[in-house]
Amino acid sequence: MYNFKLLVIMLAAVFLLGACAGDSTSSTKAAAKNEGTIAPSFELVDTKGDTYNLADYKGKKVYVKFWASWCSICLAGLEELNTLAGEKQDFVVLSIVSPNFNNEKKRDAFIKWFNGVEGTSNIKVLLDEDGAIAKQYNIRAYPTSSYIGSDGKLIQTLPGHVSNPQIIEKFKSIQ
Repeated sequence: MYNFKLLVIMLAAVFLLGACAGDSTSSTKAAAKNEGTIAPSFELVDTKGDTYNLADYKGKKVYVKFWASWCSICLAGLEELNTLAGEKQDFVVLSIVSPNFNNEKKRDAFIKWFNGVEGTSNIKVLLDEDGAIAKQYNIRAYPTSSYIGSDGKLIQTLPGHVSNPQIIEKFKSIQ
C-alpha cells in the first residue's frame, strides 16, 4: 500500500513538472510575434501645425492616449503623460484629442486652451477633427490607451487611466 501511494505521488510530481516546463519553442515564437490586427492608420496635425502619420513610426512601438479637455481624469493625468513623453522609452508617445466630437471644444478654442495649460511641453497632441480616428479605434470613454507594436499591430485598447509604470511594463511584452 505504501509503495502504491509513493508511486502515485511520484507520477503526479513528474506530470506537474512536465506541465510547468512547457514548450519553450512555442513561447519563444509567441514572444516574437504580436497578436492583434493592424492599427487604423492616421495622418493628423498637432496643436503646432506639424503633421504626424502613424506610418512614419513603422518599426517602432507607439503608445496613443485618447483624451478630452472636459475629462477630469484626463486632466489629472496630464502631468504624468508629460513625464512619460519626456522620458527616453523604447516606444513613441502620442495623444489624440477630437475637436467637435463628443463634447470637445472646437479646434481653435482647444488649441488656445491647451497652450495655456502648464506642464505639457512634452505632449504631442494630435487633432482628430470630428472624431474620425476615435471612431476607427472604437473609443467609448476617456481616457483610453492604445498600444501599437513595432509591426503596426494594435495590441490592446484599454479605457481608463493607466499609470506610467503600467504603460512601461505593458510595452515590455510587446514587440
